[in-house]
Amino acid sequence: MRGDGGDARQVDLARRLQRANRVAATAFLIGGSLFAIGAALAQSGVEFTVCATVYLVGGVFFSTGGYTSVVQVANEPEGGLEALSPDARWRWWGREPRRLAWLSAAALFVGTLVFAVNLVDSFIAGLSPTAEDRLVWSPDMIGCALFLISGHLAMAGISGDFWRIWRRRDLGWWIVAVNQLGSALFMVSAVAAFVRPSTGDLLSTGIANWGTLTGALCFAIAGLMQEFEHPLGPRRRRDQPAAA
Repeated sequence: MRGDGGDARQVDLARRLQRANRVAATAFLIGGSLFAIGAALAQSGVEFTVCATVYLVGGVFFSTGGYTSVVQVANEPEGGLEALSPDARWRWWGREPRRLAWLSAAALFVGTLVFAVNLVDSFIAGLSPTAEDRLVWSPDMIGCALFLISGHLAMAGISGDFWRIWRRRDLGWWIVAVNQLGSALFMVSAVAAFVRPSTGDLLSTGIANWGTLTGALCFAIAGLMQEFEHPLGPRRRRDQPAAA
């Protein structure tokens, strides 16, 4: 390694990005595992408060992973380390709406925050079916939709096209694909968790629990896979500006 300042900045940035990638990956691995445990407990008939607490802790890890993903993308030079600006500084937030990778990470992060509303509201006792659908079910649906949007944007970023999302088969593609499957299963779970106003019962408790469990396992598996991904690998280098 040469001793000039440019090389030193590149090495430092690479290490920081790798660290951020590991934090995000570990957060999704733990968050997904906790959601799966919460769903398994719920399906086994464990007291609701216990399950909700496990979900809430898992939600904290999901939000941590979502935020770290935004930080990671905000600090990745679009042209790789060689394109690093001499005056570049590490940023704890960034707004780059013309980058698909940033839009994907931002949608994911916002989705985790909306899920947090759902998780906190679930502790409110004595809600009517209508109030539960408004305060618990609606944020759940919005969060799932944002997760699905995030996954599609990530796939488009890999392929460089909104429609040819199946073109690449690298590790980054598989991570996104497994996460997207998890998002779809979360959406199935959310739909099944709708509370019937007439009876106060869920559309399908079993589907809601199993959808959450399997979807969460997808996120945990993708988090484990992400531990082996380099943050400046093919998935990042292929990032394209979003269409105007």
